[in-house]
Amino acid sequence: MTTAQTTKTSAATQNGQTTPQPSMRLRELVFGAACAAALRAAARLKVADALGDSPQAVDDLASAVKTEPKPLRRLLRALSCYGIFAERPDGTFTHTDMSRLLREDDPHSLRDIALWCTEPWTWDAWPRLDEAVRSGRNVVEDLYGKEFFPYLNEDAPESADVFNRAMTTSSVQSARDVAQFLDLSGASSVADIGGGQGHVVASLLEKYPSLHGTLLDLPRVVANADPRLRAGGALADRMRLVPGDCRAAVPVQADVYVIKNILEWDDDSTTRTLRNVIEAGGPGSRVVVIENLVDDTPSMRFSTAMDLLLLLNVGGAKHTTASMVDRLTEAGLLIDDVSPVNPYLHAFDCSVPG
Repeated sequence: MTTAQTTKTSAATQNGQTTPQPSMRLRELVFGAACAAALRAAARLKVADALGDSPQAVDDLASAVKTEPKPLRRLLRALSCYGIFAERPDGTFTHTDMSRLLREDDPHSLRDIALWCTEPWTWDAWPRLDEAVRSGRNVVEDLYGKEFFPYLNEDAPESADVFNRAMTTSSVQSARDVAQFLDLSGASSVADIGGGQGHVVASLLEKYPSLHGTLLDLPRVVANADPRLRAGGALADRMRLVPGDCRAAVPVQADVYVIKNILEWDDDSTTRTLRNVIEAGGPGSRVVVIENLVDDTPSMRFSTAMDLLLLLNVGGAKHTTASMVDRLTEAGLLIDDVSPVNPYLHAFDCSVPG
C-alpha cells in the first residue's frame, strides 16, 4: 500500500467513522457561511414547521412554504449533509433531531437563535475579524458609526426584535437548567443580578415555594419582566423588581446572588459589579456566577464562536476557567465549587468571606 493510500484509508476510517481528509475538511470549513446561510433560509422559510412527522415530497413542501421545488431540494440536500433534515431513497425528506429544533413550536426551539446568529449585520462584521484581532476592539462602530446596541435599536429594529426573541428563548431554556442545578434549600431570598426578564429567578421561585426573589436590571428591562413576576403575576407576592445598573450599585440584600452571563464586559466593569454584590451581601452571603467558558467544555466550538462574535460587536469576551477564577478572587470572593450546569454553562459557587 502506498503512503497516499495509507493516508487516505486512515482518514476515511478514523474512530470508526468516515472522516474527510484534511484538504477536503478545510474546503468544507471555508464554505461554513453556506451552511449558516442555508440554516437561515430554512428558518425564514419555516420549512421545519411545514414538514410534518411523515416523509414529505419536495413539491408538497415547496407549495407549503411558497418556493420553487428545485431550489428547495438543493437547500434541503445541503442541510441534510449536516444532519439537518434527512433525504430518503425515494426523494422525500423527513425530520431529524436537529431539524426539529428549527420548529417554532418545539419546546427546545433554536429558530430565533439561528436567525440571530445570521442577522445581516453579522455578514458585514465577520469579514473584518482580522481587524478586530489586530486592534482588540469591536468593528461595529467603524461599520455603522455607533456602538452596537444603539445601532441595533435605532437603525436595525427588525434585528433588535430578533435579538430580544433569541435572548428570551435562550434565557427560558437555560433558566430551567439553572433552577434544576442550584440547591437553595437553605436560603430565604435570592437576587438575580442583571437578570434580564427574570426567567432564572422565576424558575427558582417556582422550585422553592417559600423563597423570596429580587430582579435587578436596567429600568427598561425590568419594566418588561416575565409576567409571572409583575403585579398580578403568579409569583409577584414573593418578588421585588429593582431598576438599576449593577455596575454602579447593587441596592439589594439577599442570601444568594445569581449573576448569569453578564460578566463579559471589560475587566473594570466586571470587578465593579462583583464588588458591588459583595458590599450588598456582606460576609457569609453566597454568590453564584454562571458563564459560558471557552476552555475544557463539550461546547467549545459553540462558545469560542460566541467569543469571537462578542469581540466583533461589543469588544467583549467569554471567559476561560482561569480568567473567571482570577476575576472572582481579585474581587474578594472565595470559590467553593466549579461545576457544569449543562453542556454550555458552568457555575462558580462562591461565598463572601467573614
